[in-house]
Amino acid sequence: MAVNKKHHEFHTLDLTTGWQPLDGYPPGIDEKIISGGLDEKNRKGARTRLLKFEPGVYTTAPFVHNYWEEVFLVTGDLTVGNDAQGKGGESFPAWTYAVRPPGAAHGPFRSDKGCILLEMHYYDPP
Repeated sequence: MAVNKKHHEFHTLDLTTGWQPLDGYPPGIDEKIISGGLDEKNRKGARTRLLKFEPGVYTTAPFVHNYWEEVFLVTGDLTVGNDAQGKGGESFPAWTYAVRPPGAAHGPFRSDKGCILLEMHYYDPP
C-alpha cells in the first residue's frame, strides 16, 4: 500500500504553532497535521494529526466518515456520547485508545479539562 508520508526521524513537535480550526467543529477544537494528507473525495491517502480540545468544548452530533480512524488520548479527558447540550456520556482518561472502521458513527465528544488526541486516518488499499 502506497502511503503519502515523508520520512521523518525523531524530532520535537512544536505544540505552540501550526494549529488550525476545523470546518464543522465548534471553536476551541483545532488540528495540527503531523504527516501525510487525506483525499476524502477520491478515498485515498493517510494522515497523522493531533486534535486539541480546549477545556469545556463539546460537539453536538455524532460523526461518520469514509476512512479508518485510530485515536489515542494523549493528555486530558474525553467524554464520549454527550447530548447536544454537552451533558452526559462516558468519560475516559489519558492513555485510552479507539479504532473505528469506515462508516462507524462516533461521538459527540466533550472535554472538561481539555485534551490532545493523536489520530491516524487512512483508507483500505484499492
